[in-house]
Amino acid sequence: QVQLVESGGGLVQAGGSLRLSCAASGGIFSINSMGWYRQAPRKQRELVASITSDGSPNYADSVKGRFTISRDSDKNTVYLQMNSLQPEDTAVYYCNVVTFRYYWGQGTQVTVSS
Repeated sequence: QVQLVESGGGLVQAGGSLRLSCAASGGIFSINSMGWYRQAPRKQRELVASITSDGSPNYADSVKGRFTISRDSDKNTVYLQMNSLQPEDTAVYYCNVVTFRYYWGQGTQVTVSS
């Protein structure tokens, strides 16, 4: 059974940093891409960043220059380094892995205080 285990969320002041991790396990093969989405209260879930199997990243405009996505293919793990965090980055962050289907993590809360 495929599992995505996320870690690294928390509370941080504006301007601070956090690093999210997501490890995929349970017989997951042929990963096409890994990424992070977020959902703030009363808003739709949105893509934050993704990275393909060949390492090509894609970022939402709102996080470009502040967030960096990376992956360790040997460990089936994706990371999101978040710098210069702002209150508008407050949301539940979900890990996403795409093979022939989509897999989602349980979500980790990121709260940025002003």
